[in-house]
Amino acid sequence: MSKLVVYTMAELAAQDKAPEILYWVGCAGSFDPRAQKVTIAFCKLLEAAGISYAILGNEESCSGDPARRAGNEFLFQMLALQNIETLKMYDVKNIVTTCPHCYNTLRNEYAELGGSFEVIHHTEYLDQIIASGKLKIKEDGALKDKKITYHDSCYIGRVNGIYDAPRSVLNALNADIKEMDRSKSNGLCCGAGGAQMFKEDEPGDERINEARAQEILDTGRNMVAANCPFCITMLMDGMKAKEKQDDIMVYDLAELIVQNNGL
Repeated sequence: MSKLVVYTMAELAAQDKAPEILYWVGCAGSFDPRAQKVTIAFCKLLEAAGISYAILGNEESCSGDPARRAGNEFLFQMLALQNIETLKMYDVKNIVTTCPHCYNTLRNEYAELGGSFEVIHHTEYLDQIIASGKLKIKEDGALKDKKITYHDSCYIGRVNGIYDAPRSVLNALNADIKEMDRSKSNGLCCGAGGAQMFKEDEPGDERINEARAQEILDTGRNMVAANCPFCITMLMDGMKAKEKQDDIMVYDLAELIVQNNGL
């Protein structure tokens, strides 16, 4: 595939153009080296599907999720109102994000501050464009029969009830999927939620991400599919603690499709 050219909303507005979707990248997808790979993978898939999209670039601020979870309501509202003003300025209607935390905040919490937008998580969006035929999946791709398990992130799973779409995407890859004992509504948090990602451990006998890493190992799979930058970081750290970081690979669903299709 040719070099990615990602436009900002400001650049398209200057050409009097509007994209089909705004891709909300999020702080992790913008600045964290591991999450940046997911950002690039998702953009490759949008290009492959012929979807016109744009990002806010420097005009995108943190959604405010970590601030609200940590109890700083003032900072949350300040960030949210700034983002709402920017989104309204560009008359944004449809937002897709690769971060469940951004998804939950933009979709469920901005409305109370005057920002009602159509927000969809990228696992749902990928499922839609695969089903519509816009995004073709190689039936005999690189992931056919690969042994994979799937981790439900809290904000996509138990908080927003999205279980079928990511599994539908995995099934399209013709991989060998095995669920963990704790999955779907009974899934186990990666350990990062509620702003735990940014604070020191509380007293206890075992880190949550290490407990989840053991559950992944118990499946006998050598690949883990995830849908959240926080989960990916925590699961990778859990594998390092188990000294299995070279044996068990953790990927976002978008990355798996890119691998499968050789993009």
